[in-house]
Amino acid sequence: MCRLLIYKGTSPVQLSHLLTRPCHSIINQAFDSRLRVDLRRPINGDGFGVGWYDSVYDEELGRQPCIFTSVTPAWNNINLTRLAEKIKSPLVFAHVRATTAGSLSLDNCHPFIHGKLMFMHNGSIEEFPRIKRRLQQQLPDHIFNVVNGNTDSEWSFALFLSKLPDANAESFSHRVLQNAMLETIATLNQLAEDAGITQACSQRSPSLMNFCVTDGESVVATRYISSRHDEAASLWFSSGTTFSEYADGGHYKMSKADKRENIIMVASEPLTFEKADWMEIKTNYMVVITPKMNLLQIPIIDKFYVPPSDPESQSRATDLAAAKGLLNSRRNIPNAPLTPP
Repeated sequence: MCRLLIYKGTSPVQLSHLLTRPCHSIINQAFDSRLRVDLRRPINGDGFGVGWYDSVYDEELGRQPCIFTSVTPAWNNINLTRLAEKIKSPLVFAHVRATTAGSLSLDNCHPFIHGKLMFMHNGSIEEFPRIKRRLQQQLPDHIFNVVNGNTDSEWSFALFLSKLPDANAESFSHRVLQNAMLETIATLNQLAEDAGITQACSQRSPSLMNFCVTDGESVVATRYISSRHDEAASLWFSSGTTFSEYADGGHYKMSKADKRENIIMVASEPLTFEKADWMEIKTNYMVVITPKMNLLQIPIIDKFYVPPSDPESQSRATDLAAAKGLLNSRRNIPNAPLTPP
């Protein structure tokens, strides 16, 4: 499936340090995802998108993010390479797509935006056509008309917008975004249950909901699956004071000069091969990055949540996520770059 990346920093980063220069950048992951568990190593070639916020507020430009999307493979788009060398931003969303729902079109490329908000998704809503109409019926007209594409991801974004007190507000607290995300997941689960979509029914798969949203100041990301027994699609985070190239060939690392968190990154797959750089986010957890660069890890407590004290939490099956190309584990992060087979 897809790969995604979030960068939030106290200082703007040149996009090339995330997208093109690292030897395991998100663009390289699109065609050479070496850390996948599954042996198919599927290619994320169904388009890409990158969204960012201005480093300095300009009244004429406004506070909304800018996005650049294309249906071409990310590794073969010279305009992306050119832009990445000339743009800096303190908050970046990047996404490479492998289609699971919806056609190959610009409207279906992540991230999606509305006002100040940016949203992206890695995963799939199981049997989405069976709940699509019911989901749409819950949306007010002004939110329904926001959707331009036909993916389960963008309709999930519309549902998220409908859970906000005001989707067109000029500012959102991280708690407002957090609560809207929890309500979105709960509603999708309820719609599936009402439609009789369960794992016990005809061996159906659960939904994979790695959702990410930001308003340019706070970030909320989830690693979630509607199952008590399966592992969710992988999600990692890294934090420190600097993210820089330490050796030729695009070898980067996260450095920590002190206790400050100047940089926080969240990614489907680590951008570096340094084991100490990255921490795995637990299944059915949410991470929240506050405007003051605090990172909170919050359990999503519902019927699919398994507490860490429960032995079942250590025995979630990886077959589903691995089969979909959505999982990589810490044991697969080497100390040095892998040599292609």
